[in-house]
Amino acid sequence: MDNQVKVALIAALDKFAAASEKDSVQLEESLVEVFSKDLGFLEKVEEFDEVFDGYPAFDELREVFFDLLMINFFTSDVKKLEEDYLDSEEWENIEEETIDRGTELLNLLLYINECHDEKIKPELGDFLKEFLLVEEDEFQDEFHIYEDLISNQQLVESSVEDICSHAGMIELGEEMEELFVPFMVFFYSPKANDKVVAELEEFSANKEFDVAVYTLIANFNIQQN
Repeated sequence: MDNQVKVALIAALDKFAAASEKDSVQLEESLVEVFSKDLGFLEKVEEFDEVFDGYPAFDELREVFFDLLMINFFTSDVKKLEEDYLDSEEWENIEEETIDRGTELLNLLLYINECHDEKIKPELGDFLKEFLLVEEDEFQDEFHIYEDLISNQQLVESSVEDICSHAGMIELGEEMEELFVPFMVFFYSPKANDKVVAELEEFSANKEFDVAVYTLIANFNIQQN
C-alpha cells in the first residue's frame, strides 16, 4: 500500500470518527488490509465494498475512499503489472465497469501528485487552468463540472467561515455539492492545522464529512520520504 495513501486514509477516518463520535479502529484495519492485498483492481473493489457494507455509519466516505483506492492502484499496484497496463483493453474495461464510482476528488489527488513531481505548491487557479484546462474549448465538460470553483475562486483568499457560509447560499452542481467546502478549504490552507479543522467543525453544515475529506486531502499533500 502506498504510504501517502495510508497516511491520508487513517487521518481522514480518525477525524470522521472523532467528529461523529464513532469508533473507526476495526474499519481502518480492514481497509488497510484490502488496500495492501495483491489482487486485481475489481477484486479489491469487491472486498472494499464488503468492508464498507459492514460499517454503514461510515458509508458517507465510501466514494471518496474509492478515489483513494484508485490512487493507490496508480501509485503502488500498477508497478507490479506490465508497463503499458493502463493503455490495455483490460484496464479500459475496468474503467467502463467503474465509471459511476468515485468523485472529482480523484482529479485533485492526481493534481497533488503532479505538484509533488514538479515541486510546486497546489493553487486553485493552477489546478483549474493548467491541470483541468477548463479554459480550453475541448475541455468544456470540466468547465461545467468545476464551474462552482471557477466562479468562486476569490473565496480561497477569505476564511473558513466565509467558505462555509457561501456554500450554504449558492446552488451547487451535483459533482461539487459535497466537495465544494473541503476543496476550497484545502486551497485556502493546503497544510492541515488544528485551527482550520476547528473552524470547519464550527462553521460547516456537514462537519464530519468536510473535516474528514479536508484532512484526507491535506495529509495526502504531505510528501512522504
